[in-house]
Amino acid sequence: MISIEKVLYTGRTHTTGGREGAGRSDDGRLALKLTPPGAPGNGTNPEQLFAIGWSACFLGALRHACNARHISFPAGAAVDAEVDLVHGEQGFFLQARLTISLPTIEQDIAQALVDAAHQNCPYSKATRSNLDVKLSIA
Repeated sequence: MISIEKVLYTGRTHTTGGREGAGRSDDGRLALKLTPPGAPGNGTNPEQLFAIGWSACFLGALRHACNARHISFPAGAAVDAEVDLVHGEQGFFLQARLTISLPTIEQDIAQALVDAAHQNCPYSKATRSNLDVKLSIA
């Protein structure tokens, strides 16, 4: 069991209609239409939302890793996230690929930063041993 000192933030949403519905946050900052992956029309899907959330969180973990090592966080740092919805013998599941860009940082240092970020990012922790995840540096 994980010991919790303090809850820093709670995201609250309300969703109706599943993959063909809508979701909104309780503070009104987010409201969006949902559509199944590949379906025509406007809207997003859970895989896209997960990819954006994970990549944003991963960038925060990268910034933290840079700060801890007294390395300037590159202005052009970016994460391209791909989250696949797949089907196999065990039913539906997700797999992911994160491609990390840390311009101006040498490859070996970038790898150490990515490894540290992957250990500390809450999304990476939540998916550890649950998803096939591939990390690469652009």
